[in-house]
Order: sequence, then structure tokens, then C-alpha cells
Amino acid sequence: MINFVHTELAPAAVGPYSQATKVGNMIFISGQIPLNPKTMQIESSTAAEQSETVLTNLLAILTASGAGLNHVVKATVYLKNMGDYAAVNRVYEKFFGNHKPARVCIEVSRLPRDVLVEIDAIAVV
Repeated sequence: MINFVHTELAPAAVGPYSQATKVGNMIFISGQIPLNPKTMQIESSTAAEQSETVLTNLLAILTASGAGLNHVVKATVYLKNMGDYAAVNRVYEKFFGNHKPARVCIEVSRLPRDVLVEIDAIAVV
């Protein structure tokens, strides 16, 4: 059985998908971009600032799913510019601390709403 996760503390999906789905003990979180969940606007301009918003949104969805960042087993980071890798890593490490899930980081030519960072994740509870 698939449970669809929704929280007002993260941006509503901007397309035909869910913020996350939960199947058994696995949580699949859709890619999060740096939208303010209240205004649905992008309010930051640097990759580091955008990463902060993205990870805050991701954490809100995890919390609504009954999990936390320590339950993440895999993350995918999409960057508009690999030159932002170090700045994004600093923010990522601030959120995850010593918990180090498997991760992929990919430079892409374009992201939704022309943001600089998008992150999705898989968690297990």
C-alpha cells in the first residue's frame, strides 16, 4: 500500500506528483527546490542559501513521514554549477552532521524554476 505524504511545512508539489510516498518502512522524497512553503517563491540567490531552504523542506517532509535526516539512506543532489559543490557540501554537512548516507551529486543544465540546487532522498524507518 502506498501512502502519500503531505505537509504544509514544505512546498506543495508544483506538478502531478507527491511531496513523498511511503511504502512499508521506505520513504521516497520528491526532488525539493528552494521554494518558501508559505509564499511558493524562491527567496534566495546563492547555492548555499538555496541548499539551506531545500534541506529545511526535505526535513519537514521527513518529519511528516515519521522520520528524520538520520533515516536517509540515499540522497541525490542536482547542481546547476559544479562550482557550487563546496558551498553546498558545507550546508549539507551542517544538516546531516556525522550521518553520511550514500549520495550522488550531478551537474545539470537546468532545474525547475531555474534554481541552483535540487535534492531528493530515500529514507528507511
